[in-house]
Amino acid sequence: MRESDRFVNEAITHSRLIHKNIVRLIGCCVEVDNPMLVYEFFSKDSLHEILHSNKRVPLNLAVRLSIAAQSAGAIAYMHSALDKQFLHGDVKSANILLDDQFVPKISNFGISSFVALDCNLTRMVTGDMSYMDPVYLHTGVLTEQNDVYNFGVVMLELLTRRGGSILNLINDFFENHKQGWKAAELFDKEIVTTEDLELLHNLAEIVVECLDRDVRRRPTMVDVAERLSILNQSR
Repeated sequence: MRESDRFVNEAITHSRLIHKNIVRLIGCCVEVDNPMLVYEFFSKDSLHEILHSNKRVPLNLAVRLSIAAQSAGAIAYMHSALDKQFLHGDVKSANILLDDQFVPKISNFGISSFVALDCNLTRMVTGDMSYMDPVYLHTGVLTEQNDVYNFGVVMLELLTRRGGSILNLINDFFENHKQGWKAAELFDKEIVTTEDLELLHNLAEIVVECLDRDVRRRPTMVDVAERLSILNQSR
C-alpha cells in the first residue's frame, strides 16, 4: 500500500472517533507534497498554557479532577471502545485543549503518531521527548502503556502545577513518595487543604502506578478512567 493510501485509510478510521472529549478529525488533504489533516476548529487555550504560562488562572481541585477524569475517559475510549485499538502517542498537557468551562478535548494526534494496532506496523513517534516513556525509548515499540505513562505525567502537572523540566519533576515526585509524602510538599498550595489530603494522596498513587517502570504493573487507561470517575463523582 502506498504511503498516501495508508494516510487516507488511517484518517478515515481516525474520523470515526466521536467522543465529547476528543477534537474531531473532519477530513484530510493528500493532493499536496505534505498530506494534511483537517480538524474541527477549537481556539481555546491548552492545559499547558492554563497551568504554566502567563495565562494561568485559579484552578481548584474539583476542576483539576474533572479535567483528569474526562481526559482519561477519552483516552480509554480510544484504547477500548472501537473494533480497533488506537493509541495517541503524544499525550501531554499542550495537547489537551480547554473550553470556557474547563471541559478538556484531546487533540493533535498527527498521522505519524496515531496508530491502529492491527496494522502490524511499528513506527517512530515524533513526540515530546520530555514526556516519553523510558520503556518506549528503550524498545521503540509503541503500546497503550506509553499513553498511560504520558497521562501520569499530565496528572502530575495538574497536582503540582510545576513547569520546567518534566524529568526533574518526576524525580522529585518519586523522592517525595519514598519519604512518605512529607507535608505534601510537591502539591500545588492552591489545592492543599486538610480535608482534601486523602483525595490528593489517592490521585498521587494513581500517578505512581502510571509512571511505574514495569509496564506490567501499570493500570490500563480504562482502569484509570474508572477510578478517576469514582473520585470525581464522590467529590
